[in-house]
Parts: sequence; structure tokens; C-alpha cells
Amino acid sequence: MPKQRKSAKILSSKTAFKGKIFSVAIENIQDPEGNKGRRDIVHHGGSVVILPVDDSKAEPRVLLVRQFRQAAGQYLWELPAGGRDGKENPLAGAKRELREETGYTSQDWKRAMFFYVSPGFLDESMDVYLARGLKAGKAQPEDDEFITKRLFKLTDALRMVRSGKILDAKTVAGILWLQDEVRSGRFKRR
Repeated sequence: MPKQRKSAKILSSKTAFKGKIFSVAIENIQDPEGNKGRRDIVHHGGSVVILPVDDSKAEPRVLLVRQFRQAAGQYLWELPAGGRDGKENPLAGAKRELREETGYTSQDWKRAMFFYVSPGFLDESMDVYLARGLKAGKAQPEDDEFITKRLFKLTDALRMVRSGKILDAKTVAGILWLQDEVRSGRFKRR
């Protein structure tokens, strides 16, 4: 049985900023051990990440997207991802994001990982889904998304991680997860 999650008591909370994608709150809390303190928390509705894999060849190929990221000040190769729409089911969000950003759809979905992005100040969580049985289609990006897509052999994606050509944390985690699945024999060609 999973451990019961303890939570802090919020003594006071004030929204300092509310934007389209996230809000920032100043919270005075008392943690489960009774310690009091101030926390500046970025509240985000959660994200979905897709690890699209073409396993029709001897070596799996990972579909990555490249786009300019203003916060990083550069173009980044990443796994397709996006925010969940309201109370959207994570798998439904993953299917939507894959189709919108890449045009691909998938026949086979598996939840690979769940993690918090940076829990020291951000409540954003990410659900990562492995998508197999890919079928190409027409992308439907949002008006402000300018995306290039490309399939990379897993060994090439791993080389990009090691050389610093892939800098996005969710992508590094997804590629390393896939490498572990392949090495362990849990990932089998379809």
C-alpha cells in the first residue's frame, strides 16, 4: 500500500501573477513537521510528454521536435510535449499533443514515467508516454509554434545527450529510460 502523502498547511496565500500558462503564489506555510516559512510557488496545470518510437527497423528511432525556446535562448531538440487542457486526462492530452505537433498518431500507448519538473518552487508534473506503432499525418501546430520534426536512431539520440546537443531535461530522461528498456530486454520490436 502506498505511503500516505503528508501536506503542508497553507496559512496564507496571495496570487502575485496570473498568466495564460501558470500563476505565481506567495504562500506562508506550516510543513508536516510544524516548521513555518514562506514559499513562492509557480502553479502549473501539468504537462504531458510523448516518447514516440518507430520500432520498424532493427534499432529503435525516436521522433524529436526542434523549436526555439526563448527561456533557453536557443533552438532545442525535444520530445513532443505540452500542457494539459484543464482537467484533461493525461493520455488524451498526449495523443492530442503528438498529433498537433508532429502529425503522427500511435496505435500503442504506455505510461513510462511520472515526475515533478522542479519541486522546489514549481508544482508542474509530467506524465511521459511511450508511443509505438506510429503513423505519419499532417501536423496541426498552434499559431505560435514553428516546429521541425525528425526521427533519430536511439544511438544517435544518446550521443546527442552525452555531447550536450540535447539539453532539455524531459527529453534526456525519456531517452535514458528508453535506453534502459532496450538494454534490459523489456523493449521488444513489434
